[in-house]
Amino acid sequence: MGKPSRGIDVQQPLTVGEVARRSGVAVSTLHFYEAQGLISAWRNAGNQRRYAREVLRRVAVIKVAQRAGVPLKDIRSALDTLPDKRTPTRRDWERLSAQWRADLDARIRSLEQLRDELGDCIGCGCLSIDRCPLRNPGDALGEEGAGAQLLAP
Repeated sequence: MGKPSRGIDVQQPLTVGEVARRSGVAVSTLHFYEAQGLISAWRNAGNQRRYAREVLRRVAVIKVAQRAGVPLKDIRSALDTLPDKRTPTRRDWERLSAQWRADLDARIRSLEQLRDELGDCIGCGCLSIDRCPLRNPGDALGEEGAGAQLLAP
């Protein structure tokens, strides 16, 4: 088979604006991803960024992982396991996403607990709610640091 029917040259690199438009990600975000080592570009003779078309799939993987709450450092670590920084295949995605499953399951359980207890307690140990199921006698949790210690991830 040759080129797609629309006459798009699949070998032609994309500009940063084209990647932004096609991926739905701001140009500044693409620059940030590049600075973080998540995607890569090169400079043409006019010193303008150019991206391989495969970057669109990499950006899609990053966006899905971020939407699932995976930290960028974990996304980068996962993508770094791919040989020669190649674009993830379906099999790669299955392996990468499986690595994040346990963390996602733990966050889901934490969110469910927070949802179920939200009406009675915010986990701060404020001692002002007399029916708090997570009551904090003597403000013992104050020794553990600021914020909601009982419901901290």
